[in-house]
Amino acid sequence: MDRNLALEVVRVTEIAAIAAARLMGRGQKNEADQAAVDAMRRAFDALSIEGTVVIGEGERDEAPMLYIGEQVGRKVDGAPPVDIALDPLEGTNLCAYGRPGAISVVALGARGHLLNAPDTYMEKLVVGPRARGAIDLSRSPTENLRSISEKMGRGIDDLTVIILDRDRHQDLIKEVRSTGARIRLIDDGDVAAGIATCFEETGVDVLMGSGGAPEGVITAAAVRSVGGDMQGQLRFRNEEEKARARKMGITDLQKIYIAEELARGEVMFAATGVTTGDFLKGVRFFTGGAETHSVVMRSKTGTVRYIQSLHKFDKKPSYAL
Repeated sequence: MDRNLALEVVRVTEIAAIAAARLMGRGQKNEADQAAVDAMRRAFDALSIEGTVVIGEGERDEAPMLYIGEQVGRKVDGAPPVDIALDPLEGTNLCAYGRPGAISVVALGARGHLLNAPDTYMEKLVVGPRARGAIDLSRSPTENLRSISEKMGRGIDDLTVIILDRDRHQDLIKEVRSTGARIRLIDDGDVAAGIATCFEETGVDVLMGSGGAPEGVITAAAVRSVGGDMQGQLRFRNEEEKARARKMGITDLQKIYIAEELARGEVMFAATGVTTGDFLKGVRFFTGGAETHSVVMRSKTGTVRYIQSLHKFDKKPSYAL
């Protein structure tokens, strides 16, 4: 995939972030999500790619746009065929109630290189580059924290673990606390939380717990781009979800995936902040325009670019407004 494509994709996340941020704090999570979806769909139409959405807003009958299997992009001569994992507004509640950490994200991979994950839960364990190779999802949280602390050369009580604040995580939280590790509970947005483990300035060392499986694939693309480590295991809630997984080509329902299996080969990742979080500032509006902060990553080179953009609405194409 051409390196310039990564810089083109960030325009897609910028436009979706601006659309969602217009509704920040209004308590309208569905409306904010739909605004981001519509804006991202229009922006994709301007990209010269043959894109297939493999992680999207749901099945075709559930989502009018950016559904799994949807074809996006301008299919011009030479346009690369790519698979796309996306979340136009990751952290809908965060945006709706003006809380930190909402982002717009897109990951790209070569055709067939992103796991076509069903809409179920995934148990996730994510660390940054300094703890790479120290995790094993088949072990207990306590054992993993011991291994991580040894690899990082720090005491367990110096580690910060980020966990979604959900009832299903009560036992996990209790065990992590018993090790002496610090815990940061979040309301939503485990893609941003997983990425935060890879940047020391965030103060986050480990992500533990279950969240959306599609978001797990997006997280893997970002983690791979910066040399972090991740493992994930699908957690099905019923037989219907297992049947959907088999239909998507997943044969081993108990498999523990490593990051390189969730997002294989060369991948690209772009994210734009909607509300200010650990490593990205949110959209700031001013008279006649907006300012966005984004990050672009490539697994091939390990390059991480932060992009601050000023958008003048009277000069933007119609799809961006």
